[in-house]
Amino acid sequence: MKRFRAKIYLLLFLAGFVGVGAFAQQDPQFSQNMFNHLAVNPGFAGSQGMLNAGMINRQQWMGFPGNPTTTVFSVHAPVKPLGIPSGVGLTFIDDRLGFEKNTTITLNYAYRLSIGEGTLGIGANVGLLSREIDGKWSIPDSDNHSPASSDPSIPDEQASTTAFDLGFGLFYNNDNLYAGLSSTHLLEPILDYGNGAFTYMRRHYYGTVGYLFKLANPVYEIQPSLFAKYDGASFQTDVNMMLVYNKRFWGGVSYRLGDAVVVMAGTELANGLRLGIAYDFTTSAIATYSHGTVEFMLGYNLAIGTDKLSQRYKSVRFL
Repeated sequence: MKRFRAKIYLLLFLAGFVGVGAFAQQDPQFSQNMFNHLAVNPGFAGSQGMLNAGMINRQQWMGFPGNPTTTVFSVHAPVKPLGIPSGVGLTFIDDRLGFEKNTTITLNYAYRLSIGEGTLGIGANVGLLSREIDGKWSIPDSDNHSPASSDPSIPDEQASTTAFDLGFGLFYNNDNLYAGLSSTHLLEPILDYGNGAFTYMRRHYYGTVGYLFKLANPVYEIQPSLFAKYDGASFQTDVNMMLVYNKRFWGGVSYRLGDAVVVMAGTELANGLRLGIAYDFTTSAIATYSHGTVEFMLGYNLAIGTDKLSQRYKSVRFL
């Protein structure tokens, strides 16, 4: 019981330490981060010891024209080239916000090192960022607003550009614990639209930790977790608590500091299919104007060997 309380205090301390300020969002935001590690951490590739594919669709701040809409698809699996324990993965992100359409494709690799009862993934990814901006701008008609044509950094017609991207991450997990540190946009790539119009991606930093506690009744487990992100100027943190029943059903709540309260639920079927849903109740001032945020998750796990395919299914829960 003392060890249980100590771990809870540690998670709460970390939440208080990193949960300061608001986040200047360039990378898309998700609520079901415990199912979306590969999108921000290449060290996660191959960590589940099986073929894992997943998709999340997020409709943020519904009710706004041009509200953020994001879909992420990822697939990864363990491999053993030349006998080296590794993981490989692919991530595709389609992120749309107002006048922008952003597409990201990354290839991920992780070297997997056995440490104690778990494994550490040391990963890197390479990818391409594509950004497209619509040239039709809606500017309020008042003396307080300038037309887009007066700002040389804003394209006055449809424009698109691509840039090379790099990321790095560490991810450790065993049967009950996971923890990760990672960074995206290491080179802070410049997206140049020509004619003096350009932007760049800030380097982002991520940290996550979660632990699965077994309760006295073995059919129930709880998993507190944290997900923190930092863009070099400000923090944002999600504090999560999940209840798992019979290793197949879960429900929980999250609090994104200064932004939203999230409720989520899902199930993992015996054939490896996972279904989940989350709804964000916005707590910031934007709540007055939006209808909240909904997020759907679909995943599939298939146990494989590094040498040949196995049809044996193994539940991975959230790790």
